[in-house]
Amino acid sequence: KGQGHVEGEKVENPDTGLYYDEYLRQVIDVLETDKHFREKLQTADIEEIKSGKLSRELDLVSHHVRTRLDELKRQEVARLRMLIKAKMDSVQDTGIDHQALLKQFEHLNHQNPDTFEPKDLDMLIKAVSAKYC
Repeated sequence: KGQGHVEGEKVENPDTGLYYDEYLRQVIDVLETDKHFREKLQTADIEEIKSGKLSRELDLVSHHVRTRLDELKRQEVARLRMLIKAKMDSVQDTGIDHQALLKQFEHLNHQNPDTFEPKDLDMLIKAVSAKYC
């Protein structure tokens, strides 16, 4: 009671209800490990974030951060593919177009499943904005 936020303390955020909530949180956590990006994020207003201006800052983050983001994206694509496979198995329809199914996931660039690029950050921001703004 009466205690404020302590520097370095992890703040628990409520679940957003998005089916990609865990991915969103992991991307934010990794981006915040980069000092330059964290400073840009803290000083950016909502319009800069929604317009994609902040996404361009991704090119300036450290190699380690980009590598971790690439790994997160590959994991998310694998998770989505698993969901698609489970859906396919449940309906036993062999004529399903995998690319068409991936297109329904608007929070990442499905055409490039291996690397996390500024377009991915922009798509993630826009997907969240569409849901909440």
